[in-house]
Amino acid sequence: MGTFSIWHWLIVLVIVLLLFGRDRIPKLAGDLAKGIKEFKSGMKDEDKDKADAAKTVSEEPPTIEGSATTNNAASDDTAKDKNVA
Repeated sequence: MGTFSIWHWLIVLVIVLLLFGRDRIPKLAGDLAKGIKEFKSGMKDEDKDKADAAKTVSEEPPTIEGSATTNNAASDDTAKDKNVA
């Protein structure tokens, strides 16, 4: 009683055919397939963009140690304040 028999599925199929028609069902299936293909290609493009972004981030030039940084500038300001007082 809880499962559908073949007769239930045949009745559902007939109702679907009556509602949508024979010609419209293949068009709907084709549109669905096209949408899935576009979604997959969009996901591949997004993965490619992420990989390119990660590659450009890793290619940034290394900084030279000992160059002027904000920490050195802050310590210079503190030294000036000590000289004033």
